[in-house]
Amino acid sequence: MELKPIRTDERAAGAPVGYDSSYEAAASAQGQKVLRNTYLLLALTMVPTVIGAYIGLATSGIIVANPIISTLVMLAAVIGLQFGIAANRNSGIGVALLLLMTGLLGWWLGPILNVALSMKNGMALVGYAAVGTGVIFFAMGAAAQTIKRDLSFMGKFLFVGMIALLVAMLANMFLQIPALALTISTLVIVVFSMF
Repeated sequence: MELKPIRTDERAAGAPVGYDSSYEAAASAQGQKVLRNTYLLLALTMVPTVIGAYIGLATSGIIVANPIISTLVMLAAVIGLQFGIAANRNSGIGVALLLLMTGLLGWWLGPILNVALSMKNGMALVGYAAVGTGVIFFAMGAAAQTIKRDLSFMGKFLFVGMIALLVAMLANMFLQIPALALTISTLVIVVFSMF
């Protein structure tokens, strides 16, 4: 967008010389467009994730039979796809690679969903997780719309918090304290929602 000089008679009352209120409106409209496109892309990525999870439910035996090999292959695929997405971020190929990656991650959820659904209250757990994720997504989207400050300064604090949570998770693998596990889960939700 090109900024044009403003004549004195066009200037808003009380605005400094050279201030163009149409620039602020255009920047706000651009921000709204970016946010709308982000929401649309996130909604679109749910389609291959659900399809992948459905396929993963039926084929989870492949992952369970070879957990180490399938984990390494999956890690390599996801990391490779992330580099491909970054290299093609301004084209349709990047979107296609993103959809492929979310489909693979959905497929990877298959064994976890099989275990959860085999529990007595498994359907409720999966439903609560899905609804909770949606509520957090829309709440953070609403917060992003209303907060006008730049919150990028929080990135370093959140990264340190993420490292502390990883250390606490590793420690709790040996300690096996249920209250600590619940606390860690809650803090993970808070930290990654703020990310």
